[in-house]
Amino acid sequence: MEYKENVLCYEDYCELRESVGWLLFSKEQTQKALINSLYTVIVVKDSQTVGMGRLIGDGMYYTIVDIVVQPNYQKQGIGNKIVNMIIEFVDKETPIGGRSSIQLIAEKGKETFYEKLGFKIIPHEFCGSGMRKVIRK
Repeated sequence: MEYKENVLCYEDYCELRESVGWLLFSKEQTQKALINSLYTVIVVKDSQTVGMGRLIGDGMYYTIVDIVVQPNYQKQGIGNKIVNMIIEFVDKETPIGGRSSIQLIAEKGKETFYEKLGFKIIPHEFCGSGMRKVIRK
């Protein structure tokens, strides 16, 4: 497996989302999102992209999105490595005396995966419920 940073392309993004049954966004939205990503990781095996992850944020608050590993390659530590690379990126970007917050929305049933990596389910002692609003056109 080869892990590559900041080379996630539109075609790989769409193929990986489709491999796990996720809906696609418009091409225009997707290309803009990829350009605006702070950091991306892809995983390549035999010239095929089998995993990805993206990080978005503003330097204080970060959100991990699009953690996808093709079903045939799941449960091999790939997702774990992707998320850890993203966490390491945020750690390096956080200045001495600074503080960064990393959020994500886990796919239903994947909460335990993220808990093992140090994430806490919301709500907890410091945070209320996570919330979201979707706009469709």
